Amino acid sequence: MPATVEARPRDSRGYPVPAITPWEGGEPQFALTDYARSAECARQRLCSVCNTLIPKGPVWRVVGAAESSAIGEALAAGRPYRNMAATLEAPGHRACMLYASMVCPYLARPNARRGLTAQSPDDMTAHVVRGAVRCDMGAVVGYGDYEFAVTKTQVLFRFLDVVEYLPHDTADQHLPELQAELARSGGRLGGGQPR
Repeated sequence: MPATVEARPRDSRGYPVPAITPWEGGEPQFALTDYARSAECARQRLCSVCNTLIPKGPVWRVVGAAESSAIGEALAAGRPYRNMAATLEAPGHRACMLYASMVCPYLARPNARRGLTAQSPDDMTAHVVRGAVRCDMGAVVGYGDYEFAVTKTQVLFRFLDVVEYLPHDTADQHLPELQAELARSGGRLGGGQPR
């Protein structure tokens, strides 16, 4: 576990709570995203997992089967990949996203199912349905940079220039990459203590 994730507030079971996770009644709502926290992360270039500064340069995120497949096909054909569709998923450090891909039940396994349905489904969240299966291969993907827009109700991200593609069937395949990343960084990431 990255040290900056280890320093995060914990739920009643002892699990670290990502920076963009909302709290309700003293308990984190892991399947939801806090609008204000996501906006702060976007504006200040903070990791959506550990809430520390992402240095200038690449950012990472975990993608699902459809985007992973499209990226893999483009890279295999020697074509650049750029998805112009916005996403609600915020970026983070490489180690934080490798870690998140392994510990989030929905991201980690192809047979995982969503635990909640989107509160107010729209074009971007209609796929968030309780019981929906993740399916197929996911990936941790590094991008050269990101763009964002903060609207009245959502924080939207678009990612530019794939710089790393790490596909997985089950995310525990990323353990050697995470261990190597933590060894390189001495376990510390970003610009200091979590906020």
